Amino acid sequence: MRRAEAMTDLPFLNAMLYTALGVTAFVVAFAIVVKLAPVQLWKQLVEERNIAVAIVAGAVALGLCWIIAATMH
Repeated sequence: MRRAEAMTDLPFLNAMLYTALGVTAFVVAFAIVVKLAPVQLWKQLVEERNIAVAIVAGAVALGLCWIIAATMH
């Protein structure tokens, strides 16, 4: 099986491009999760200081990051 070719011949530029792509994918995915959440996430976190919502939001963020990292690997 043939290995996938790099985007460019410069490793640092490849790293920056993949980083930008990964961060963009995370921001879009997390924005979708916030819109689909049954509660107002920001209000629960900031105004009501709901620790349970903060833990769930952090777990969702980590899960999204792991999925994106595995996909880009």
